[in-house]
Amino acid sequence: MRWEFGRRSSNVEDRRGGGLSAPVVGGGIGTIVLALIVTLLGGDPSVILQQGQAPSDRTTTNSPRTQGSPANDQMAEFVSVVLADTEDTWNNLFPQMGGNYVEPKLVLFSNRVQSACGTASSAVGPFYCPRDQKVYIDLAFYRDLKSKYQAPGDFAQAYVVAHEVGHHVQNLMGISDKVQRLQRQVDRVEANQLSVRLELQADCFAGVWAHHAQRARQVLEPGDIEEALNAASSIGDDRLQSQSKGYVVPESFTHGSSTQRVRWFKQGIKTGEPAQCNTFAVANP
Repeated sequence: MRWEFGRRSSNVEDRRGGGLSAPVVGGGIGTIVLALIVTLLGGDPSVILQQGQAPSDRTTTNSPRTQGSPANDQMAEFVSVVLADTEDTWNNLFPQMGGNYVEPKLVLFSNRVQSACGTASSAVGPFYCPRDQKVYIDLAFYRDLKSKYQAPGDFAQAYVVAHEVGHHVQNLMGISDKVQRLQRQVDRVEANQLSVRLELQADCFAGVWAHHAQRARQVLEPGDIEEALNAASSIGDDRLQSQSKGYVVPESFTHGSSTQRVRWFKQGIKTGEPAQCNTFAVANP
């Protein structure tokens, strides 16, 4: 991915090296297994985050090392450029959709972080908190993406950021609130199915970003699309469950199968149209 000369975002908040470095309560293998189920690239993680919250965490705050200016290291620079690129894309698209884009913040943290959705450990993976409109990521996740999930490459890493920004787009469009209201009215299986549709739409929105980034700024290099597709496939619920349990339970899917995630990312990158990402309008997403 051609990113080195891209614009850096001013919406990065670097909390690495700040507070909240205490051991994770309830951590260990249970947290890891739970993270595999809920985990990567999720929507509102407040329920899971609160479960791992110690009483002392509720009054603890992080003192960001820097506000709006990431530390001078390559990975922080990279996510800042990707975030800026998503800003350019959605700032251009939202007026066409009849709205104005409110840029999210991206919070870099290490080990543990306090968000408006609760306290999270790195085991949860990257997440978006709609209550403060911030994307949270421990950059060590990218090491796991490469080694544990066999999804290396900078465009695979960009896809992670673009997916979480996709959840922000859903929040601004009112989609997330509608889904949460519906989930409260149905049983767990139907609620999971709604969650899958929400996640697949965020995958599609990530593809929309890639489409416009390439069209406007020629960011793609040979192999980049394959990197993103591999990342989407690697974190499908079926693959994660097979790795962690040895079997698959489709009724418990919350993010979609590998095939579904790849299909909807491809839909977004092919069309470049958010309207083509309506995963709620099809019988079998």
